[in-house]
Amino acid sequence: MKVLHRYLIREMLLYFTVVLALVLTLFVAIDYLGRMDHFIGSGISMLRAMEFVLLKTPFMAVLFIPVGILMSALVVFGIMARRNELVALRSGGVSIYQLFRPVFFFSAAAAVAMFFVSETVSPIAMARANQIKKVEIRKNAVLSSTEKNIWIKSEDTILYIRYYEPSQSTIYGVALNEFDDDFRLLRRIDAEKGVYRQERWTLFRVLEQRLDPESGKYSVQNLPEQAVALDIVPEDLRRVVKKSDEMSYRELSGYIGKIESEGYDASAYRVDLHAKVAFPFVCLIMGAVGLGIAAGRWTGRNLPGAITIGIGAAFVYWILHSFCISLGRGEILPPIVAAWAANFVFALFGAITIQSAA
Repeated sequence: MKVLHRYLIREMLLYFTVVLALVLTLFVAIDYLGRMDHFIGSGISMLRAMEFVLLKTPFMAVLFIPVGILMSALVVFGIMARRNELVALRSGGVSIYQLFRPVFFFSAAAAVAMFFVSETVSPIAMARANQIKKVEIRKNAVLSSTEKNIWIKSEDTILYIRYYEPSQSTIYGVALNEFDDDFRLLRRIDAEKGVYRQERWTLFRVLEQRLDPESGKYSVQNLPEQAVALDIVPEDLRRVVKKSDEMSYRELSGYIGKIESEGYDASAYRVDLHAKVAFPFVCLIMGAVGLGIAAGRWTGRNLPGAITIGIGAAFVYWILHSFCISLGRGEILPPIVAAWAANFVFALFGAITIQSAA
């Protein structure tokens, strides 16, 4: 049995490597050529542009590892089913559950590697890629600190935002300073929070200080709310705030603790925190799904059909996972449920396919 297990793991590793290398090569080529007009328009060198694309490959590798597991299981066991090798093994007393053992170990090793890359290489590489995108390609004027504080400087204003909550398009701890040509402060607005509504920002609990040109003194007034014109939209803030894929599990957990200790809502980040743990487990699920489909009574001898069904299952999983994550970020589902819901559904699907192939 050990000989069979080593053979299956070796074959799965071969096809997994081929699939992952092919997918990443296609990603690099398509992403590089698809953004060529942006690279040329920004004046960035082609080597720098290639570096930008390559820096995103660790993150994309993490996303495609489950697909590689699925495809390798489909191909290996699909070929064995076409050659009647599975029939011979079953006649010799080898059950589908014994065949799943090497798949489990291979998928578990891939899940560990996937979590390691997502905790070490991927956050650093994505942070550098996003920095190139913001500063050198898009040439945004938005500057931010390493954590929550956001500074935005335009020709005659400096805007400070302490924290941005993306799911509600809400900013907190707002300070807007307007200057004249001599850099004299003309107006300062402090607000507890601001909400983006109907293509404009409305600030709440406002303290406004305005310079009187004649007396040189500042008048102060408190307002419950005030509509202001800011040179930013929520999309600008989404690009500048620190993203979950730029942080490891430990960093993201600490970031959430700081946000919540200051009284801000961190539901969206908490969903991403749970997803960092939940997503690697999909490797085990995809291994089971691939074996169950390839060894199934209806699809076992039809390798192209099995691969088609497997690719369809991967797309359905990704759509369901993204949908649940969106519901979690919108506070419709609890964070832990949003992160694990798709895994639970497809674990049931994998168990059903394995059972039907037994």
